[in-house]
Order: sequence, then structure tokens, then C-alpha cells
Amino acid sequence: QVQLVESGGGLVQAGGSLRLSCAASGRTFSSYAVGWFRQAPGKEREFVAAITWAGSSTFYADSVKGRFTSSRDNAKNTVYLQMNSLKPEDTAVYYCAATQGGYGPMARYDYWGQGTQVTVTA
Repeated sequence: QVQLVESGGGLVQAGGSLRLSCAASGRTFSSYAVGWFRQAPGKEREFVAAITWAGSSTFYADSVKGRFTSSRDNAKNTVYLQMNSLKPEDTAVYYCAATQGGYGPMARYDYWGQGTQVTVTA
């Protein structure tokens, strides 16, 4: 069993930065790939980024490529999403999720956090 807790969301002006954290419980978290997703009001949840269990590979949605970076510290059971050059269209609730079945937008994610709100003002 893995429990995930996101933090680091908030209100920021366009062009600003935030770093989200996804803290996990469970001794085997280092064996899970992690994905980041977001859901804006009235829209479907969309994939944002993913990172393999070792942190050796990452994958990003085109909409955030070059602006967002995911990393992880398995010693701290934490995955990060550094978000730079934020835009109003990045406003959403951001979720992290863990999977042992591959990684990326098509993986089956078994565990989800509760989400953290990111609001970007123009």
C-alpha cells in the first residue's frame, strides 16, 4: 500500500514558479514510477509528467515541456514537480499518482494523492 500527499500548491502570477512535492509512505515507494496529472474546472483530468522509479527517465506533456521538470529523492520518499514560467492555463488541481506498471500517460496508476490547487493569475 502506498499513500501519497501533495503539497506546494498556491497562488502565483504568470511567469512565476512553484515546486510541488509528492510525499509517499510505504517502504517500496522507490519501486514505483510516479505520474503528475491535473484537472481544471469543467475539464477532464490530463497527464502532465512522469518519472521512472529510479528517476532516470522523465516524460512530459507537450503543453508543459521545457517549463516543468520532475525529479525524485527516493531516500526521502518524495517526488517533485518544478513548474516554471507558469501560465494562467496551468491553473488546476494537481495530483500525483504511483504505478508499478510502466510509466507515462498510458500506465495504470494504482495510488493517487488528494491533490493540491495551483492558481496562476494573469
